[in-house]
Amino acid sequence: MRSSRPWWHGWKGEVDNLAFRGDFWGMSAVVRKASIRRDTAETKIALEVNLDGTGSSEIATGVAFFDHMLTLLSRHSLVDLKVKATGDTDVDYHHTVEDVGIVLGQAIKEALGDKAGIRRYGFFILPMDETLARCAIDLSNRPMMVYQVEITNYMVKDFNIALVREFFQGLANSLGCNLHLKLVYGDEPHHIAEALFKAFARALREALEVDPRQGGRVPSTKGTLA
Repeated sequence: MRSSRPWWHGWKGEVDNLAFRGDFWGMSAVVRKASIRRDTAETKIALEVNLDGTGSSEIATGVAFFDHMLTLLSRHSLVDLKVKATGDTDVDYHHTVEDVGIVLGQAIKEALGDKAGIRRYGFFILPMDETLARCAIDLSNRPMMVYQVEITNYMVKDFNIALVREFFQGLANSLGCNLHLKLVYGDEPHHIAEALFKAFARALREALEVDPRQGGRVPSTKGTLA
């Protein structure tokens, strides 16, 4: 008599875990996490990422609006993110924002390892009320950013959203990625910054995902993205 129990019965619930980790598709289990600490005369930053997280975050940079942007970046990329930063914010927010971008890029790069099995490319168009932003990313190990964002109103309270560019430039350089960000249209500075961060987060989520059809191969005809 044929059993009515599913074929995976008796595996103690491991099938779901294996599928999520990639083992079920013939790929090795890899914990894609990294912790980075960077201390300079201007900033002190401790940062952790889990690329296969749920979008949980603990953010404290001393810059409230920037904390908000990093929180939603984590939530929409599903990358767990912890950031503790102190810096010379009495002078300006520039060093803190840029350096967090640098360290975040370093952490993602370390967590990715050799990039075996990932999708590599990500693209997203994101609406935010009257604003529309576009992001395309290639985790190619070639640092290049194209930032096409024309704005006239820069201030959100005491935060100048011109610093958004500095964050993404630092991240693109240290991660080693092609990053193209474009503001298609929009007026309100909070919406513009938020749309750019969310578009990036969604594109990053796609690029980081493990593609079961890759079978654990590096997504390049060269055989390496190192």
